[in-house]
Parts: sequence; structure tokens; C-alpha cells
Amino acid sequence: MKEVKKVPVKRTYRASLFEMIFRNKKELLELYNAVNGTKYTDPDQLEVNTLKNVIYMSMYNDVSFIIDSRLSLYEHQSTYNPNLPLRFLFYISDLYSVITKDRNLYGEKKVMLPTPNFLILFNGSKNLPERMELNLSDLYEIPDLEPSLELKAVMLNINPGKNEALKEACKTLKDYTEYTWRVSQYAETMPLEDAVEQAIGECIQEGILKEFLSKNRAEAKSVSIYEYDEARHMRQTREEGREEGREEGREEGREEGREEGREEGREEERLRINSMIQKLVAQNRVEDIIKAAENQEFQNKLLREFNIV
Repeated sequence: MKEVKKVPVKRTYRASLFEMIFRNKKELLELYNAVNGTKYTDPDQLEVNTLKNVIYMSMYNDVSFIIDSRLSLYEHQSTYNPNLPLRFLFYISDLYSVITKDRNLYGEKKVMLPTPNFLILFNGSKNLPERMELNLSDLYEIPDLEPSLELKAVMLNINPGKNEALKEACKTLKDYTEYTWRVSQYAETMPLEDAVEQAIGECIQEGILKEFLSKNRAEAKSVSIYEYDEARHMRQTREEGREEGREEGREEGREEGREEGREEGREEERLRINSMIQKLVAQNRVEDIIKAAENQEFQNKLLREFNIV
């Protein structure tokens, strides 16, 4: 039997399968209706304004759109991040700047803005409640009962057994949760690439994300591998850091500072690779995505090709 060559997984790419699925207006409207209890039927009512290929403070957002004068920013997370309200603040600032660029901000007439809403969908391994509220004021060094600047984001846990009513109202979200859960379960007992391939095959056969996975099988596979491995690597890094701290008796604060420094470096590298992957996807160069995963020299060549520094 011919040996099947496995794709070595690099831990430098922060992919978003969530963004790939919900870039479709029909699926995005289904999700919006499920979250808000609305019954919009025309996907063209959505004005998608996701920050694509825009790096602001080394970050970019997953999905943002306007419908009926309401601006929704949705983020998917596989790791818990208490700093998301601050990131949302950067996103909304950029979006409002674009929306109001041709308006007179110095006149007497009010410049009206679409009302914002911030949502986080979490499906990581950390045991979190069904619903949490993350506030920008939680990050202030000095607590203020009535902060002058506040931003509230709702985080919904979409893991199996959590927020089932929401997932029943949005089949695409339910299917996405089922697919990612299968990948994580199979990856416990088999190589990651095999786990992703098995999950994709089963889901197509059972009608779970069937249309999306059938049309985008190669891309979905490569993105799933990168995305899952990145989340696993981050968990392992934190665990190793905690163990190292216990063994050497380092203070918790020093360990957190060291981890933050490592994470900043990883984030910069992820952004570079993510930008490269997006450009390759736009040119339908799926084979180059796979090749870049196993060949560092080829990856560097692509980065130079796209002038990503």
C-alpha cells in the first residue's frame, strides 16, 4: 500500500472556519435571526462591513454587518479571552471612522450612528457558563461604578449541551458546533489530519454542513487543521508555563508577563501567515496552502511574493 504523506502542522496560522461559513449572507442572516429572535427574510438587507486585511493594533475582526440601522460585530473564540471588549473597541472605532468619513463631525447637526451590538461565540475546552458578559470597565486599573467609557459584549457558549435553543434556531451554527466537536473528539485518539478528514467525511454523509464542506473540502480541511492545532498549542503552552512556574517557584505575575510576551510574538506571526492564506484563497491556490504548511522555505517565498513583512 502506498504510504500517505501527512501534512506537518505549523502553529503559526490563525484560521477562522467560522468566518468562512458565515461570510455567506444567507447563513449570516439565519444566525442574526436566531440570536435576536427576529424574522428577516431578505439576505440583501445585510450590509457586510467586516474589516478584511485591515490590521489595526495587530488585530482583525471575524464578522461585522449592518441591518436595520444596527451594527453587529460577531467573534468566534476557541480560547477564553477577557480582552475582547478592548478589541471590540478598536474594531468599532475603525468602522465608525469609515462610516462617518464623509460627514461633518464639527457641525451642529448630529451625526447618527448605527447602534452596535457585540457578540462572542465560544466553543473552546474551558468550562464556561452558557452566557457571560464581558465589560470594558473590567479592564480598568481603577474600578469606576459609573465609567465614562463602557463597552459590553455578550459571550455565548455553543459547546454541546449549551445554548441548545439557539442552535436549534440556526441549523448552520448547530452543524458548525457538531463538526468542530467531532474534530476535537477524534483528535484525541488519532492524528489531527485523520481526525479532520474523518469528521468532514461523516458530516457530508450525514448532511452536516454538507453543502459547505462539499464545495470547500480542501480549504476547510487545511483551515481546520491549522485552527485546531493552534488552539491545542496555546493550551499546551499555558500548561507548560504553569508547570515551569511551579517547579521554579516563579511568581504568578512574572509567568503571566512572560506568556503575554510569547503570545504577542505568536500573534504577529499568525497575522502574517493569515494574510498570506487569505491572498492564496482569493486566488484559489489551495495546493499552495497545503505546500506552505509542510515547507518553511516555500512559505517564506510566498510571504516575499505578497510583500508581507
